[in-house]
Amino acid sequence: MAGLVPPPPPPPPPPAAAPSAKIDEKVDYLNLPCPIPYEEIQREALMSLKPELFEGMRFDFTKGINQKFSLSHSVFMGPTEIPSQSSETIKIPTSHYEFGANFIDPKLMLIGRVLTDGRVNARLKCDLTENLTLKANAQLTSEPHMSHGIFNFDYKGKDYRTQFQIGNGALLGASYIQSVTPHLSLGGEVFWAGQHRKSGVGYAARYNTDKMVATGQVASTGMVALSYVQKISEKVSLASDFMYNYLSRDVTASFGYDYILRQCRLRGKIDSNGCTAAFLEERLNMGLNFILSAEIDHRKKDYKFGFGLTIGE
Repeated sequence: MAGLVPPPPPPPPPPAAAPSAKIDEKVDYLNLPCPIPYEEIQREALMSLKPELFEGMRFDFTKGINQKFSLSHSVFMGPTEIPSQSSETIKIPTSHYEFGANFIDPKLMLIGRVLTDGRVNARLKCDLTENLTLKANAQLTSEPHMSHGIFNFDYKGKDYRTQFQIGNGALLGASYIQSVTPHLSLGGEVFWAGQHRKSGVGYAARYNTDKMVATGQVASTGMVALSYVQKISEKVSLASDFMYNYLSRDVTASFGYDYILRQCRLRGKIDSNGCTAAFLEERLNMGLNFILSAEIDHRKKDYKFGFGLTIGE
């Protein structure tokens, strides 16, 4: 029967139905991420709301001697505010030169600064082990009772961090922060200033995702601080904070932005006291940056403007 037609092939099986909802992955509480240090819990908000504003002219030059050692020179000319009982700000013209030396190694960092006004500043960071780090800050000055030094011992655990602090004036402090979920970390701190006979306790919480960071802090000194940072895109982020002291009844709220362009970075803020500030860093060439700083406080009739040039990385 050569004229017979073979039967058609069977139809393909229907596609498998997609699951209606994605099954949430279970949280492994034994492998939580390590949180950021307690003292840096608000670092994203401070980046936008607390830029390094200055008034006057600033010039910074850094020369690398080799891969680990470099020298720096800084010149600053601008007014300095002096205390006054009146509402208006009183300023006097000042200037100073600063010489610095830097040694940066993967496990050791040494930074020293000498200023023409007699101040000497020093910073040290040393990794004693993979998890234990020693940090030290010191300042020597000719003014009586103004020199100080602080030592910090930071221990980084698998899902927690702890710090012990000791300084002159019988200053003792300790902090601890623990990850409780992949996005939430809780911590606390305690300090004792023996010279001033003051002590305090504080608590903090931080919640962060790929798009936002929210923090909250409260301390027995009367301070209540809240901050929120929203990442709009890879180059734009918005930040806000709320500061309240329930002992002095002082309240301040501010809103800021951080905009990163191809050749510059623009940061600014405005707060509830009517103070507006902006900070611009323009990259003119490799190792050459131009800086503009401006701050306006209409209530105090205080207007600040500064510009600077930075050479070297």
